[in-house]
Amino acid sequence: MQTVASDQLLHVADDILKSAARSGLRPGNRLPTERELASKLQLTRTTIRNAMALLEEEGVVSREVGRGTYLRSDPHHGLGPDVGTPSYASIAVVVSPADVMTARQLIEPAAISSIVENATVNDFEEIERCLRGNENAADYDEFERWDFALHRSFIRAAHNPLMESMYELVEEARQGETWGNLKRRSDSTERRANYRTQHRAIAEALRNRDGRGAREAMQLHLSTVESNLQKSAQS
Repeated sequence: MQTVASDQLLHVADDILKSAARSGLRPGNRLPTERELASKLQLTRTTIRNAMALLEEEGVVSREVGRGTYLRSDPHHGLGPDVGTPSYASIAVVVSPADVMTARQLIEPAAISSIVENATVNDFEEIERCLRGNENAADYDEFERWDFALHRSFIRAAHNPLMESMYELVEEARQGETWGNLKRRSDSTERRANYRTQHRAIAEALRNRDGRGAREAMQLHLSTVESNLQKSAQS
């Protein structure tokens, strides 16, 4: 197995897409695992993982906790001509936690009415899967991975591609170092338990098509997260 320099990741990402195209994969299909791709392309899993991260940043694939990596665009189209230049997603990581929370409070409660109207049985099954993963998380890192997946599943259930694209910027910003350090400092077993209760309340209201209840539950949850972050920043 060989590793590659960072400036060669574009070629690896393109090779992954070419391999998917040759295999007849289409948008919505799951890609082979990192292990399988590493073996097929004779590269290290770290290289494959980094190339996948590039593809995810460009919106070509989506990586879902516990399920795998899925194509979001036709692999025959390859990577766009602007790949490797600064993007909104890469810029988003420098915003402050306060900016992140403001954006979340604008987007997530506003998505509720669309979720209530458009969510399918499959959407509710995915929300439940993420809820259980979050509730069974053994540590902070696992909890956070499922928290990302859960809030993403809420937004996807709205079936609004523009809103989902906007939320991807929020997700990218949440992975910034400042946000991560502050969130970790605010973590506690009690707060995780409270977040889980709030998550469940949001999901139950959505399943009951209770738009008002779901919006209020979401607003309460986001306000709680913001308050905990502020307390952590002041300590």
